Amino acid sequence: MLLMTILMTMTKFNQDFWEDKYKQSNTHWDIGTASTPLKNYIDQLNNRNLNILIPGAGNAHEAEYLHRQGFKNVFVLDIAKQPLANFKKRVPSFSDDHLIQADFFEHHQLYDLIIEQTFFCALDPNLRPKYAEKMSQLLHSKGKLVGLLFEFELTNEGPPFGGSYLEYQNLFSKYFKIKTLELANNSIKPRAGRELFVIFESQKPIG
Repeated sequence: MLLMTILMTMTKFNQDFWEDKYKQSNTHWDIGTASTPLKNYIDQLNNRNLNILIPGAGNAHEAEYLHRQGFKNVFVLDIAKQPLANFKKRVPSFSDDHLIQADFFEHHQLYDLIIEQTFFCALDPNLRPKYAEKMSQLLHSKGKLVGLLFEFELTNEGPPFGGSYLEYQNLFSKYFKIKTLELANNSIKPRAGRELFVIFESQKPIG
């Protein structure tokens, strides 16, 4: 029954669903710039050679910011073609090889850092356990999942879908050491009080 639900979910929020959103410019979640909490986190990173993935990236403003700050190994992944085309037009110097049109759950590569920005909330909540497991698989041991998760009541209305501190703690603690899970103090005004800033460190068994 769970497998059937997941398959139905993946059919509903498939490539065509998101392509239509971008073609119709129905991208109300896009704030047009790198979010302040993530920008501040990026600003304190010293290693420009980190392998970084931004999945479900959409127009990928965080990727643009990373690129312009000199990070060499930034990868942008989205199931839809249009946002990747939008990004390449906006940032022509970004490597074509680092633009990946694919299903996140079918992606296989290892990263030091994965940035979460309105991807988790766009997935049907039935996929959340699979998301947590896949994120762990894509990170090196001690690699980090860093981003923003919404803090508002989870309902059937979405995307975006909400969630809570306790849900996230229970969901991610199976695969990650929870380093930070707290209300963001520098969200944009429309999201103030509704975003949790997270830093989760991958915990993989040795041997």
